[in-house]
Amino acid sequence: MPASPSTARAINDRLALGLLQQEGPLTAGRLKQLTGLSRPTVADLVERLTASGLITVVGESGEQRRGPNARLYGIVADRARLAALDVRTEGVLVLVSDLVGRVLAEVSVPVGDDLGTGPAVERAVAAVERAMGEAGTAPAPPEGGQGWGSLHTVGIGAPGLVDPATGDLRDSGGLPLWHRRLAAALQERLPRARVTVENETNLAAVAEQREGAARDRDTFVLLWLGHGVGAAVVLDGRLRRGASGGTGEIGFLPVPGTVSLPSATDCEGGFHSLAGAAAIGSLARSCGLPAPGTTDGPGAAEVVAGAVTAVGAAAAATGAEPGVAMRADSGATKGADTRAVTATGSGAATAATAAGAGEGAARFLGALADRIAVGAASVTAILDPGCVVLGGEVGQAGGALLAGLVEERLRRMSPLVTEVRASTLGGTAVLRGALLTARDRAQDELFAPPPR
Repeated sequence: MPASPSTARAINDRLALGLLQQEGPLTAGRLKQLTGLSRPTVADLVERLTASGLITVVGESGEQRRGPNARLYGIVADRARLAALDVRTEGVLVLVSDLVGRVLAEVSVPVGDDLGTGPAVERAVAAVERAMGEAGTAPAPPEGGQGWGSLHTVGIGAPGLVDPATGDLRDSGGLPLWHRRLAAALQERLPRARVTVENETNLAAVAEQREGAARDRDTFVLLWLGHGVGAAVVLDGRLRRGASGGTGEIGFLPVPGTVSLPSATDCEGGFHSLAGAAAIGSLARSCGLPAPGTTDGPGAAEVVAGAVTAVGAAAAATGAEPGVAMRADSGATKGADTRAVTATGSGAATAATAAGAGEGAARFLGALADRIAVGAASVTAILDPGCVVLGGEVGQAGGALLAGLVEERLRRMSPLVTEVRASTLGGTAVLRGALLTARDRAQDELFAPPPR
């Protein structure tokens, strides 16, 4: 059954708006080429979208011939503003952007354990209002107005379970109460904005697929490695949340190598005890490396990045490949020491020093890869995603070296071929995912055809 004229117009409009979002400003002629629509149809949709306030002329192309055909049309970026929040145990990061995702303001505020729930919520809400003020964003459009420059959608990324039926952040053991109160407080302060909450790891997966390490993958698992651990599952291009919103709560996964089992309210004894920030700090100390001053995601990432640097320096000083030196059973570090001893002069001392520093770092990264592989193998055995992205601050800090070590161990543990990649976004992925999700939701509403 052919589409009605109104349905066809709506489809064409969304197609054109999507191209303008992806490609930036375009001429009517270029829209005709990309959409395959006829010239009159493109002219009609351009006129319709301009009249609705969604697109406007933003300049002219570089063509020699001037006139209507050279006009560049772009989305009216100030049609609405968006806010994105990354809610963490110790604070909140906020950014405000326009409708096409251009960041206009960023604010970060700490929220200490000594604050009560009410003051903590108020501090987080004040951070949003401060970011809005810096971006020149109105809290809401005037009644009956178009609301240029007003806040349309707020996307919040937070740890814990999000109820798929209500969209509310559920009570999770160990998480501050102010996390669950924040969305309601923002909705009360901004009654006409759309406020939504999503699990932080799910948002990181959205960002990695759209802008990061998984851009060419429709099916993959993001393994978040930061202050805590988590996973996000994308199958056939769709984010999977599970019946209760708990898909990817891998911190509770019972694994070998821990002294106890996790409980319904505490993930200690689960995979979190092997690969969380505190566990990484303890592992570093046991390998003779300096432990992070703060056992959070950035602190653990600093240790991992330092170890990667030390292994690289040892390889450069001795002429070995970093991957060779990292083989758990090769004794490559001893070989590096031997090469350092047989060298001469100051170069021998430099090589020996680098090799000595690299030995502890190599031992640390190898043990960390063993631990990460345990969790990754459990996920791949059930889902067979073909690709695992090591996300979060730790995944990004480990880079290709840590990803390669985990992939090597997975090959020994599983018959399922699985590529392991390092995150390219790291700890910024949650905020980027929150912004992308907020932008999608705002555009879905604003780009919809007006009711008849």
